Amino acid sequence: MLRWPLTLLLLLASSVAATAQTCSYSVTNVNFGSVNVLSSAAIDTTATITINCSGGAVLGTVRLCPNLGEGSGGATATVRRMAMGGSLLNYQLYQDAARTTVWGSYLWSFTPRPPSLSLTLSALGSGSLTRTVYARLPGAQSTAPPGAYLSTFSATNAQLRYAPCAIVGGCPACSATLAGVTNASFTVNATATSNCIVTAQNVDFGTSGVLRSNVDVAGQLTVTCTANTSYTVGLNGGTTNSPPASRKMTKGAEAVTYGLYKDAARAQIWGDAATPGSTVPGTGTGLAQNLVVYGRVPPQATPSPGAYSDTVVVTVTY
Repeated sequence: MLRWPLTLLLLLASSVAATAQTCSYSVTNVNFGSVNVLSSAAIDTTATITINCSGGAVLGTVRLCPNLGEGSGGATATVRRMAMGGSLLNYQLYQDAARTTVWGSYLWSFTPRPPSLSLTLSALGSGSLTRTVYARLPGAQSTAPPGAYLSTFSATNAQLRYAPCAIVGGCPACSATLAGVTNASFTVNATATSNCIVTAQNVDFGTSGVLRSNVDVAGQLTVTCTANTSYTVGLNGGTTNSPPASRKMTKGAEAVTYGLYKDAARAQIWGDAATPGSTVPGTGTGLAQNLVVYGRVPPQATPSPGAYSDTVVVTVTY
């Protein structure tokens, strides 16, 4: 008679140990793909958090606190960062599709916190849920050099804290110290590509009478290329495909000869790749770089009055 109560107590103790709450935590990688950092448009993508819990009380509820911290690229109060050596590319992780509520952590020094999630377990004492993480890479990060950027999350940067909810008192707050802890690992990456954009200001020679002396004016090109990107700028021969030193502005069958130059002295012709040494080289900084186009109409036989024009194609090779 004395053995049976002892045996029953041992069985009950064994049953409690078998139902200890355990949860697993995984996060898919965040891949922004190829990024044109000169564009003002943001790039959006998503990742998926998956949490599986087992060994809990039948039909019980578990508080889940999925913390996402800085990552290896670091963060400020407003942005997370990917790194490529000493270069940085900004991005952010959010709780909502509108990308207004940052997904944060109780394990970092910034204000944003993670969502407080609840999972109701099945009749077998287990359950799972998924949650979308919304990611955004802002546009207009033009000074970021081309290359592969990365931030790695592990340990306290991607940590799930969890605890069973009490029948009396409900679920604990995520700000509390929760007994259950598990980690995930994932990466955030993007590849910044080399790009250039160019805009042009027309070269306007104005109104002239008899063309018996030089008519000198200037226009401007604005080239913006990603940082450290080497480029050359060429100007073609215009609509008549004329040699760089004798381009033609035309009115019907008549023409006015002119030239475009790289220097104020009008000694260095500005041409294209077909004329070796006539293009203008440069290296991008991610910011706008202004290039002056010096124009000259030399003395020549004056054609009949009227408007003469030409269209020159600007080509940036990088």
